[in-house]
Amino acid sequence: MVGQQQVVDAAAAPRVPVPPARPLLRTVGDNLMETFFPDDPFRAVAREGAGGRGRRAAAALRYVFPCLEWLPSYSLVALLSDLVAGVTVASLAVPQGISYAKLADLPPIVGLYSSFVPALVYAAMGSSRELAVGTMAVGSLLFAAMLGREAPPGESPELYARLAFTATFFAGAFQAALGVLRLGFVVDMLSHAAIVGFMGGVATVVCLQQLKGILGLRHFTTATDVVAVVRSVVSQSHEWRWQSVVLGCGFLAFLLITRYFGKRRPKFFWLSAAAPLASVVAGSFLVYFIHGENHGIQVIGYLKKGINPPSARDLLLSSSHTMVALKTGIITGIIGLAEGIAVGRSFAMLKNYHVDGNKEMIAFGLMNIAGSCTSCYLTAGPFSRSAVNYNAGCKTPMSNAVMAVAVMLTLLFLTPLFHYTPLVVLSAIIMSAMLGVIDYQAVGRLWKVDKFDFCVCVGAYLGVVFGNIEIGLSIAVGISILRILLFVARPKTTVLGKMPNSTSFRRMDQYTVAQAVPGLLVLGIDSPIYFANAGYLRERITRWINHEEDRIMAESMESLKCVVLDMSAVASIDMSGTNMLEDLKNNLDRRSIQIALANPGSEIMRKLDKSNVLRLIGDEWIFLTVGEACDHAERNCKTGTDAVECTVAV
Repeated sequence: MVGQQQVVDAAAAPRVPVPPARPLLRTVGDNLMETFFPDDPFRAVAREGAGGRGRRAAAALRYVFPCLEWLPSYSLVALLSDLVAGVTVASLAVPQGISYAKLADLPPIVGLYSSFVPALVYAAMGSSRELAVGTMAVGSLLFAAMLGREAPPGESPELYARLAFTATFFAGAFQAALGVLRLGFVVDMLSHAAIVGFMGGVATVVCLQQLKGILGLRHFTTATDVVAVVRSVVSQSHEWRWQSVVLGCGFLAFLLITRYFGKRRPKFFWLSAAAPLASVVAGSFLVYFIHGENHGIQVIGYLKKGINPPSARDLLLSSSHTMVALKTGIITGIIGLAEGIAVGRSFAMLKNYHVDGNKEMIAFGLMNIAGSCTSCYLTAGPFSRSAVNYNAGCKTPMSNAVMAVAVMLTLLFLTPLFHYTPLVVLSAIIMSAMLGVIDYQAVGRLWKVDKFDFCVCVGAYLGVVFGNIEIGLSIAVGISILRILLFVARPKTTVLGKMPNSTSFRRMDQYTVAQAVPGLLVLGIDSPIYFANAGYLRERITRWINHEEDRIMAESMESLKCVVLDMSAVASIDMSGTNMLEDLKNNLDRRSIQIALANPGSEIMRKLDKSNVLRLIGDEWIFLTVGEACDHAERNCKTGTDAVECTVAV
């Protein structure tokens, strides 16, 4: 009767099927689609299949040029909103562009050039409605730090400018390649914690370097670490000019107050947006009327009129300096993408629409390639401009085109007005912008939520502040990759217990009411099983078994009969993983312990079947749920005098 009951139980228990074999090309194609096209970008084109080639071509053009999606329905109301937003952003872009160009050790006019052509390209190819493109402080400082060592701008300004254009070209080519090849996950190697720490460190360094302008110093260190900057400031204390200090502190206080008021009262955001331009105008008038140059207040000087001159022939694509430009371009390109895409997605979430990261990469890449050929340096989507664009009520990327037109008019007619703009005002503008980059609240959240992420953030910050930007970036990327490797190589394995009055099994370290099943050990594996973690999992599972047997012996409980592995979270397995399961099965057989698998996925079953591990374990020990596996083991495994016998009739 017992044997007959076992036969009935074995026949009634549901089994996990081995999926049918699929053609190799189809399997590879599906895997490639899942890896590189998870968002199904060609869905819109496929939907036009019944409409003929013309409609499919139109859908493809709309995908490549997102402006074709909103232009046909563009209204006068949207145009008025974009006009207001574009002019408002331009009032910030002009002084900010001049300031960041000085930070990059480039002529101030290049900062204005960089807000013209790239903005037009993004208006046609960008998918974010709120993103306002332009130069960014981090990229500017990286250009000065990395290219300045190869060609000091004070000694060879023409070579330095050509290197800047070349680095911009490489940054654009790299960004566009990432987008075309669907390799956006490369940017994700910079975690949020790493970006917060890195940006905070760069903001600190930038603020310290602006002490040169605030104090009116003519000579300053080119190093970016805090020790060198402080030493340079202290050693030149006899050259501090009180006129620059008073002027700089006054304008800095004005900028910070307007920004604070704009945050507290969102309706008055335009105060903080217009404050930089107002500071430039007021500072220029003040210096002009008091003859500030005679009192040691340095000014921008002459800015030539006219739009961007071509610079394609200035690119150094095959010279001894090319590798430095390539390295700078790749690093700044990744940082520009990380900041721009993060800003675009954050605003898209507020408006409840989606920003395609790969489209943004292509748009960023093409606008930097176009910019490098028109005397522009690296542009991205800085948060300060985008926040102003959003608060000003922009409706479409047309606001970037409006901003570009406003900058073009400035280049054509207004550049002589900036002759008397004091450098100390530009330093105050940069400092006020950088103080907003340091995200104290994010650091506090990292400390509360994840101490490891907090260490990543602090490591990146200290690397930038006490080393240099490259060291800080290397620390940020290195720790982030190390964490990924730790997740893969050291996956979690947890003991599961049965919930009272239920067939569910949950983690015993989380659910205190979960109870162990006598004679059974249920383990959950929370990761794919690869060559990188197969050895660790073998050792860790063996350790759990040893610990359970020691506990059973100490408490004189029923001996261990079966080990159940919950495979629900095991998405995939490789040859090393199947070998690990085979070794584990043989090891448990020597210890007279049965092994059972619960809820393995289709890929797991296919590879276990092809590697003969399924036959070794036995199809009768593969179950849909942990509860079924435990019930089956309790019914069919019995403890003898010296060993555990598990019998299943076939």
